[in-house]
Amino acid sequence: MPFGIHPEILILLLIIALIFGAKRLPELGSSMGKSIKEFQKAVKSEDAAPQSQIPTAAASASVQIDQTEKDKTSV
Repeated sequence: MPFGIHPEILILLLIIALIFGAKRLPELGSSMGKSIKEFQKAVKSEDAAPQSQIPTAAASASVQIDQTEKDKTSV
């Protein structure tokens, strides 16, 4: 095993090259890289959001209960 590459990985890469073709592989790699980068940006920006802006389950439940009580009183 040169450089710790397993035969399964080589077979998988060969199958991917056969399916997509050698010309499209760089396009696929760059688009996957961009997708991962955008996902990481979204996760980081979501983590940076203040707690007050993130609704909690308890707050959502209380809003639903308030709405239910309003519906009961209006009938």
